[in-house]
Amino acid sequence: QVQLVESGGGLVQAGGSLRLSCAASGSIFSINDMGWYRQPPGKQRELVARVRSVGTTRYADSVKGRFAISMDRDKKTVYLQMNSLKPEDTAVYYCNADILWAGAPNGYDYWGQGTQVTVSS
Repeated sequence: QVQLVESGGGLVQAGGSLRLSCAASGSIFSINDMGWYRQPPGKQRELVARVRSVGTTRYADSVKGRFAISMDRDKKTVYLQMNSLKPEDTAVYYCNADILWAGAPNGYDYWGQGTQVTVSS
């Protein structure tokens, strides 16, 4: 079995910072890429940022220059450093990973349980 466990959400004032972490566990062969999505209240889930195992990244336009994604391959962990937070960043943030393991040798998309980020004005 594979699990993604997120941490680091919380309440912060506008202009503040938070760092999210997501660790993958289980009998993992390799991880192709990892990312963060978010779902604001009453809206659809949207991409925030993704990072491939080779290091390439992509970001939603709304977070470019403020958020930074990184991955520690040895720890099977992805991080999202969020700076200059705005009230519109308020959402449940979900970790996502494309993971290869014995039960999915060609890879499978896994999701974390979500962590709440609330930015007050």
